[in-house]
Amino acid sequence: MTPVEKAAAMSQATRDVVILALSGIRQRHPDASDRECFIRLAALQLGPTLVRQVYPDAAQILGPHM
Repeated sequence: MTPVEKAAAMSQATRDVVILALSGIRQRHPDASDRECFIRLAALQLGPTLVRQVYPDAAQILGPHM
């Protein structure tokens, strides 16, 4: 496998993981808006503390402590 093929495979794997994570979020929060799903995914990836600092509406979605 060439380096370009490896990079493409890793990119696809990353996309697949994000899709699975979003699917889980939507399953746990079926009435969530796209924005809420985005915030929840960001909290999984970056941690809730950083997400609350970066996105002002995150505290309303995640609560004061996640």
